[in-house]
Amino acid sequence: MTQTSFQAPAAEHPFARYVRILGKGKTGSRSLDRQEAADALGMILRNEVDPLQLGAFLMLLRVKEETGEELAGFVDACRGQMLPPPANLQAQLDWSSYAGKKHQHPWYLLSMLLLAGAGYRVFVHGGDGHTAGRLYTEQAMLELGLPVADNWETVALQLDRHKLSYLPLRKFCPRLHDIMQLRPLLGLRSPVNTLVRMLNPLQAPASIQSIFHPAYGGLHQQADRILQQPRSLVFKGDSGEVEIKPQADTRLLLLEDALERELSLPRTLPGKVAPVEHPRCEPLRALWNATTEDLYGSNAVIATTTAALLVLEPGWDLQRCQRCSEQLWHDRDRERLD
Repeated sequence: MTQTSFQAPAAEHPFARYVRILGKGKTGSRSLDRQEAADALGMILRNEVDPLQLGAFLMLLRVKEETGEELAGFVDACRGQMLPPPANLQAQLDWSSYAGKKHQHPWYLLSMLLLAGAGYRVFVHGGDGHTAGRLYTEQAMLELGLPVADNWETVALQLDRHKLSYLPLRKFCPRLHDIMQLRPLLGLRSPVNTLVRMLNPLQAPASIQSIFHPAYGGLHQQADRILQQPRSLVFKGDSGEVEIKPQADTRLLLLEDALERELSLPRTLPGKVAPVEHPRCEPLRALWNATTEDLYGSNAVIATTTAALLVLEPGWDLQRCQRCSEQLWHDRDRERLD
């Protein structure tokens, strides 16, 4: 078999400057500014870089750790390159869902249902498949008969009819989805796993995001402030999904009109909770229909709904959000999941 030998390019590739900025050693390297980050990711999304350059770029960022400026620039690039939604398509809450559930059932889906039942327009976007052994939102919503779209027109119809819609990342920014699938090849998460959570494609006034590593909370807030996101809420959720863990006190990082606040949502269950063997959807249906009780599940749903209301209703305190969540759970339409 004949192997083609490597041939050096005659001139430096335009993307090489961004690799050099990040990788020029302890004294020569620096972070990208917002415009540089936008230009670099724009080239990546347009397939204007070599795979070697992409891998080097992502891993240099991973080792350095991305900044708020870089994340804001990356979001700028994605919004400029993604399939644009109709100008009049609006949502009240942007809900990012990219982690998948590993240790507990996806109870957060019932929180989405409660909010939609209360009349809030909830747009969900996410990805799947990059980590084996997890149950992802798209699969779970399809199993429960919840609205999953394949284009922006269907999103508009579902939000009007159901106040809830999920659109996979691959349907509006396929190149970014493909880059997320590199995690098993690279062995590490990349900045893409962070930036997708703050994409907010419909630029909803309220955004709710979950982190897996607590240190990333401030980074999310910094990027949201640069992006001039009116209101956002970030917390460490179960498995990295937007779901409050009722067995733990939860730090809520709230951003409102560029002002940061930190609140604590106290645990509602004592002690540790054993993980489930496999995350499934049937326990959600049974709990919603009241054919069985699950103390962990109901507490997770109410607490997650409380957190969402905190960012949806800027004039409400935690106590009012809690009371409203409990009432929404009590008054839920049990025919919604048949």
